[in-house]
Amino acid sequence: MIRIAVTGAAGRMGGRIITAIREADGMELSGAVERAGHEMIGHDAGQSAGGAPLGVKIADSLERAMEKADVLIDFTFPEVSLRNLGACARLGKKVVIGSTGFTPEQRQEVVKFAQKIPIVLAPNMSVGVNACFKLLKETAKILGDGFDVEIVELHHNKKKDAPSGTAVRMGEIVADALGRDYHQVANCHREGMTGERTREEIGMQTVRGGDIVGEHTVYFIGMGERIEITHRAMSRDMFARGAVRAAGWLANQPAGLYDMQDVLGLK
Repeated sequence: MIRIAVTGAAGRMGGRIITAIREADGMELSGAVERAGHEMIGHDAGQSAGGAPLGVKIADSLERAMEKADVLIDFTFPEVSLRNLGACARLGKKVVIGSTGFTPEQRQEVVKFAQKIPIVLAPNMSVGVNACFKLLKETAKILGDGFDVEIVELHHNKKKDAPSGTAVRMGEIVADALGRDYHQVANCHREGMTGERTREEIGMQTVRGGDIVGEHTVYFIGMGERIEITHRAMSRDMFARGAVRAAGWLANQPAGLYDMQDVLGLK
């Protein structure tokens, strides 16, 4: 039995992860944590997620939540995730991170922690999205420099980072396949007299509104033809199921930094 603790246990994503743990074979919720002062501190995590009681109270201390846990699933924010990683490194616990918006410097901090403990860090835990990552790499290699690349992502109006971590990862994969540096060629803003589009640039467009869970389309646009690879998320459940799957896989891994491509055997 793999014992899992969840951060943000009283939030929308935390609740879906708790439900996914409840439904998964060989998994059990052993810890739940929320920020200090949250109104759900002390409440049963199972009931908070909309189900039957699980006998796990939501705590305001990560160390307390990790006492019986093997793996932490963390969907928070980069700054919080880094603090949680530090605590888990001291405790020798494994971590699955679904937070997005890490800066290059913050990613280097994650790399340092991965020298001590096994970590899965993925901007998107969806099995479908990771299949798209594989398709994008192969498509970019086949098409080469003869097609312009544009990426459009849509999310709900509460999302704080832009472009989304998934869109950035898509851009990185395509750029790498084409022998480009994503951070040099990404174009996230067009306005006014921008001049002609360069061959190397990868356009990144962001839409925010309503309750869109997540939608990403990568356009490969050539002369007289266009290829579109799209993934649409209908609910948060697929992210939750992917995170739980990652936690199960991570339980048998040594220290190191992994992603969902590792978890799914796509590398």
